[in-house]
Amino acid sequence: MRDLLTADDTTLIDLSIGLEDGVASEPTPPTIDAFDHEAGAERLAENLQAQGYDVDAEDFPDGMGLAWEALEVIPHAGTHMDAPWHYGPEVDGEPAKTIEEIPLEWCRGNAVVLDFRWMEPGAEIGVGDLEDALDDLNHELSPGEIVLIQTGADELWGQPEYLTEFPGMSAEGTKHLVEQGVKVIGTDAYGFDKPFAAMGERYVESGDEDELWPAHVAGREVEYCQIEKLANLDALPRKTDVPIAAFPIKIENASGGWVRPVAVLEADKTGGETA
Repeated sequence: MRDLLTADDTTLIDLSIGLEDGVASEPTPPTIDAFDHEAGAERLAENLQAQGYDVDAEDFPDGMGLAWEALEVIPHAGTHMDAPWHYGPEVDGEPAKTIEEIPLEWCRGNAVVLDFRWMEPGAEIGVGDLEDALDDLNHELSPGEIVLIQTGADELWGQPEYLTEFPGMSAEGTKHLVEQGVKVIGTDAYGFDKPFAAMGERYVESGDEDELWPAHVAGREVEYCQIEKLANLDALPRKTDVPIAAFPIKIENASGGWVRPVAVLEADKTGGETA
């Protein structure tokens, strides 16, 4: 692994979407207020003056201080990991982990990509669908593997349709994966469940509370984390045994945290890449 991380011919594939100011694909979009270097000089000078030091903005080299940004953003914007606490206060009777309590061992390992780009938006991915996708890959899951659900929704990033045009996981499918030792499941869609409108419509028609965020609520029975808003799964050279690392930022007592998943690929002797 040391050689793989440092070798010149190693390829790193970014599987994340970043934070963008006011983007149409977020119902609660980030607000990013950027300060340039001149504004940075003013602010740093004010800070020093408040501490009793006679420093003006023009005293900085070239009149420029340090650029920075002020953000107003929820931890579920951009690519992020949901902690068990997001789903409920307990998992099978035990206190649910918050994001800073997630074991790092859960967040790195070999990933398998299951392709559901053929499914209609609003559809639900069930146990049979998962088993068929694994059969297509001739792959059997093992404990500690990371499962990535490919819907193709990341191609719509930046558009309002990103919020509505994807299939989602079912409660049964989620529990099925976790019961096989999977601790992290990711999706390239806006959400892990079906789109909001699909859940709302099905709930109004049936009156069944199980139609509301069923895959999330499954996390009250089985312990797992989910990554939402992945990207670039189509850039991976294979769909099994893909080494990835996806460590979330620590936020005290939080339900989730931003994450930047990266696939680490070793070049093969023919000039391509192999996971």
